[in-house]
Amino acid sequence: MNPRSEPLLWVQLISLGALPLELLLLLLLLAGGDPGPLPQLERLLTWGLGAAGPAVWLWRRPADLRSLLLVKAAPSQATAQQLRLAALQTHLLPRLLFVLGVAGLLPLLGWLDGRAALASSFSPVQDGARLSSLLLAAMLLAVIVWQWQQLVQSVWLLSRSATQLEAAPPLEAERLSSERSNPGLPLLLLAPLSLEQQARTAAPAGVSAVEASPEPEPEMEPQPAPEDSGLPVAVEPEQPPEEAERPELDQQID
Repeated sequence: MNPRSEPLLWVQLISLGALPLELLLLLLLLAGGDPGPLPQLERLLTWGLGAAGPAVWLWRRPADLRSLLLVKAAPSQATAQQLRLAALQTHLLPRLLFVLGVAGLLPLLGWLDGRAALASSFSPVQDGARLSSLLLAAMLLAVIVWQWQQLVQSVWLLSRSATQLEAAPPLEAERLSSERSNPGLPLLLLAPLSLEQQARTAAPAGVSAVEASPEPEPEMEPQPAPEDSGLPVAVEPEQPPEEAERPELDQQID
C-alpha cells in the first residue's frame, strides 16, 4: 500500500499550473471597475467573503481527496487506501500551511488591486461596476482557496511512506461522508496505479522481443560448378596434320 499509487493525488497537482493563471484572471477582474473611496475596506471585505469564509468551512470539513470540485470519483464507497489517506489529512502541518496560504491572499489581493489599472484595457468586465468586479473576484478567491488546500494535502500525502500509511487507522465511511467536503459530479473512473506490476511486465516483454527477432542465416559457401554443366565450351581448332614426305621430292634433293 503506497500513497503514490493513488491517481487522484497526482491529478490534484494540476493546481501548480492553474493557480498562476487564476491569479492573472483575478488581476483582470479587479481591473474592471474603478476603486471606491475606501479601497482597503473593499479588499478586506472581498478577502473575507471569498477566502476567510471558505477557509473556515474547509478547516472544519477538509476537501475530500476524491473530489476535484466539479467532478469526483464515481464509486460511492471509498477504498481502504483512500480511508487511510483521509485519516492523514488531519495532521497539523498541512492545516497550518493551508492557513498561512489563505492569510497570504490578503496582501496579495491588495498588491494585485493596486496594479490592476495597468490591465484595464484587457479586463473581461471593462467599464463595469466595482461591486460586480469584487463579487466575481470573491468567487474566484473561493476556488483558489479550495485548490490551495488540495495542493497542500496532495503534496503532504504523496510524501508519506508506505509504512506510515499502513500504520494510520482507516477513517470510518460514515465519518468520511460527514466530515469531508465532497462536491462534484460522480464521473471520475481512475484505477490505482500499479507501477511495480508495470516494471515486472516490462522485462519479459523485452525478452520476448529479443527472442522473436529472426536469427541471421549462416552464409552459404560458394560451391564449385559441376564439370558437366551443359554450357558451350570453346574448342581450339585442330592443327592440320603434317603432310607426308613425298618420295619424289626426296629423290630430287638427292
